[in-house]
Amino acid sequence: MTRLRVRWLGRLAYGEAWDLQRALHEGRVAGRTGDDYLLLLEHPPVYTVGRHADRANLLVASHQMSDAEVVDTDRGGDVTFHGPGQLVGYPIVSLRPRPDVVGHVAWMEQAIVAALGDLGIRAWGEDGTAGVWTERGKVAAIGVRMAHMVTMHGFAVNCTTDAEWFGRINPCGITDRPVTTVSELAGRRVSIEEMVDLLVPHLGARYGDVEEQRAAFTRGTGRAERESFDVDRLVAAGTFRPGGTETIPLMRDGRLPGEPRKPEWMKVRLRLGQGYRDLKHMMRGLELHTVCEEAGCPNIYECWASGTATFMLLGDVCTRACSFCDVATGRPGEVDSGEPARVAEAVASMGVRHAVLTSVNRDDLPDGGAEVFAESIRRIRDAAPGCEVEVLIPDFKGDAEALDMVMSEKPEVLNHNTETVLRLQREIRTAASYGRSLALLARAGWRNPAGAVKSGLIVGMGETKEEVVSTLADLRAVGVDIVTIGQYLRPTAGHRPVHRYVTPEEFAEYKAVGEGLGIPHVESGPLVRSSYHAKEAAAALHGEPGD
Repeated sequence: MTRLRVRWLGRLAYGEAWDLQRALHEGRVAGRTGDDYLLLLEHPPVYTVGRHADRANLLVASHQMSDAEVVDTDRGGDVTFHGPGQLVGYPIVSLRPRPDVVGHVAWMEQAIVAALGDLGIRAWGEDGTAGVWTERGKVAAIGVRMAHMVTMHGFAVNCTTDAEWFGRINPCGITDRPVTTVSELAGRRVSIEEMVDLLVPHLGARYGDVEEQRAAFTRGTGRAERESFDVDRLVAAGTFRPGGTETIPLMRDGRLPGEPRKPEWMKVRLRLGQGYRDLKHMMRGLELHTVCEEAGCPNIYECWASGTATFMLLGDVCTRACSFCDVATGRPGEVDSGEPARVAEAVASMGVRHAVLTSVNRDDLPDGGAEVFAESIRRIRDAAPGCEVEVLIPDFKGDAEALDMVMSEKPEVLNHNTETVLRLQREIRTAASYGRSLALLARAGWRNPAGAVKSGLIVGMGETKEEVVSTLADLRAVGVDIVTIGQYLRPTAGHRPVHRYVTPEEFAEYKAVGEGLGIPHVESGPLVRSSYHAKEAAAALHGEPGD
């Protein structure tokens, strides 16, 4: 029986959610996944216009709405609104072998009606118009599209939505009936989280296997407002400031309270040979940064001794904070226009055939630093013909044009790390979105089909084995070719404690499961990092020896 994978993604821009739908739809059609998906999320304010909509139902001109997007879509239906306080659901469902779109719409309507019934609200669907109605008006809109017998788009349930947004349109083209919210009908606040709790069992009732992962409920979407997350506490304590926090937690035998002992398999031998010393001297002479040093990578001695390094562009100060990372957070300096040329000089001097470039997050720059990546690739192509280039990029805040700037240079490998499972994203990172990362990875594959798409996970931060497997399934579904999985190592006493040390056997299991799901190459081990064996992983995709 088909499995339904349910994902609460939190707030996600419409364009990113649309591309994520497209990626999962493509994966379902092409056979990258045999599972149906249900994406649950909340959008920033956006008005969407269906294929056959009457634009006269958009009562305010697009250029006059500075606080909301207007997007033409490929779904059915007319004009509708998505925004804060509204639960949006996108089922990517196979209707094979006999597609029944009417039945698919009825499935959503009936589930919403049943969930409202659990709240004591009488609701119904009506013939001739998709959606859910109540005595006070329409509470949920539905619009779908089917291609190759797999669906996209779905439903929107108004939980706490401000009615003012609907005053700018004739919702779904209807002028003589009002729009209402679940909270208005219930006579109390009904959060998106509560609606998710009620709705998912009804939508999943026809499936024998429902697997669900949820991001944190933030920005007023939860039953109760959560004040802060673990990473916020670390930021407040000054953990990520240059020089670190002034308050040093009490440790015993190098461990924070509750931390397990470091096992033998995590111990690394220092190899300060000539190759390591030569490369360190070159980096300092060219005034370059490496993520090997800035992030405290345990493989620095092995990689540097063999003449391999990961160059970190755009300085050594990041605009974001992640509780697993040793890179300082603060206000970065000016962009060094000469850096791409010096990186290319180093690559040519080292004689490497696979160069890896990464950067800090630069949310202070309009393009997030994309042009520096692009220029660095161009310079390497000129200075070291035949050298493959792998880029490990930030999310550019979802900016598709910034990604296009990098992908136009056709790097052999585009790497963007998911870092952790969906549940822990906000707990561990100040500004991250699982949905955004998946959409970025899919977009990268579309922009450069001949290249490889790669992502990485860190384990031992509080995730479960089941969550890791679910993440691997998601990465495969959107078309990722290479996945790295490695053990979290606390950089300093002020960082997030190690939850557990994953055994080599469990890492081997992740590799087997990931490749069993169809991921072409999984590099999984205690000391694996994003760029570890990067050349070998890329070569493995083509059945070539790493060296």
